[in-house]
Amino acid sequence: MATRILIVRTSSLGDLVHMLPAISDIARHVPDAVIDWVAEEAFAEIPSWHPAVHEVIKVAHRRWRKAWWSPSVKAERHALAERLRSVQYDVVLDMQALMKSAWLVRQTRGVRHGLDWRSAREPLASLFYQVRHRVEFWQPAVTRQRELAAQAFGYSYSGAPDFGLQAFVEQAQAEAQSCVTAECCARPHHHVNNDRGYAVIMPSASREDKLWPAEDWRAVFTRLREVGCTLRLLAGNAQESERAQALVQGFDGVEVLPRMDLTAIARQLAGARIMVGLDSGLTHLSAALGRPTIGIYRASTPVRTPLVGSSFTASLGDRGAPPSRAAVLASVDQALAAG
Repeated sequence: MATRILIVRTSSLGDLVHMLPAISDIARHVPDAVIDWVAEEAFAEIPSWHPAVHEVIKVAHRRWRKAWWSPSVKAERHALAERLRSVQYDVVLDMQALMKSAWLVRQTRGVRHGLDWRSAREPLASLFYQVRHRVEFWQPAVTRQRELAAQAFGYSYSGAPDFGLQAFVEQAQAEAQSCVTAECCARPHHHVNNDRGYAVIMPSASREDKLWPAEDWRAVFTRLREVGCTLRLLAGNAQESERAQALVQGFDGVEVLPRMDLTAIARQLAGARIMVGLDSGLTHLSAALGRPTIGIYRASTPVRTPLVGSSFTASLGDRGAPPSRAAVLASVDQALAAG
C-alpha cells in the first residue's frame, strides 16, 4: 500500500535545491512512497525535476501578500486549502519551520512532523506539529534536511547526496557527444575537437552587498579565456544584463544570456565546463548538477550553506570578508583541472 507524503518547503531557490537529496533518501528508504511537494510558484520547476516527486502543489505567498484580501487572491487561497484537505496523507513534513509553512501544514490532513522549538528558525512554528524532531542548527543545509527526513521516517541515511538531477546531466552529455560527432563528420580528415567548453558566470545579485569587484571578475574572465573557455553570463533582469555587458566589455567569446526559466538555466549549467558565481541559488544548482563550481560569498557565511556536489566545489569568503582575487583564481585552476 502506498505511503502518501506531503513535503512543505516553499522557497527559496537554493533551499529547494538543498532539499533534493532528502527526497532521494525518502524514495530509497520508504517503500511505495508517493511524494507531493508544496512550493512557491516561482520555484515549482525544481521539485518537478526530481523523479520521485508525484505532484507539485503551487503556493504564491510572494504574489498574494501584495493583495491578500483581493477577490482573486482569496479564490486562489481557497482553492489551495481545498487541495490540501483533499488527500489524507500518512505524513505531512514541514521542512521549512516558518510560520508561513506552518500555516500551510495546519490546513492538511495527516500526521504533522516538523522541527522542535530549539531547532526551528521560527520556534512558534513548532507548536503546529504533532511530532517534533531535534536537528542541530549548525549543520550544512543539505545534511540538516537529510537528517530531518531520516528522523521523520525512521531510517538512517548514508552515502553522498543524490540530487536526482541525472536527467539534465545525461542530456548535456548526449548533446556534447552529438556536437563532437557532427564536427568529426563535417571534417573527416581532422578529428581534433578544439572546443574547450563554456563557463557559466553569475556576477549579479539583487543585493549590492553581495557584489564582487569588476576588476576581479575581469581577471577571472581573462583566465577562462586563456584556457579556451567561452563565457556565458547569467542575468535575471535589465539591470543585471547591463552590469554583465559592462563587465565583459573588450572580451571576445562572450554571451550575456537572456532571462530564462529555471529549466533552461539548469540545461545551460549541466553542460558547462565550470561555473563561477556569487552566493545564489543558481550557483548551488550548478554544484548539485555535478559541475565544478566556485561560489563567492560576501554577505553571507558558507558555514551553513556551502556548495555541495559530486565535482569540485569551493565556497570562498564569508560575511563581510569577500575572497581575494588570488583565492578565486587558484580555485578556478583547480576546478578546470577537476573538470
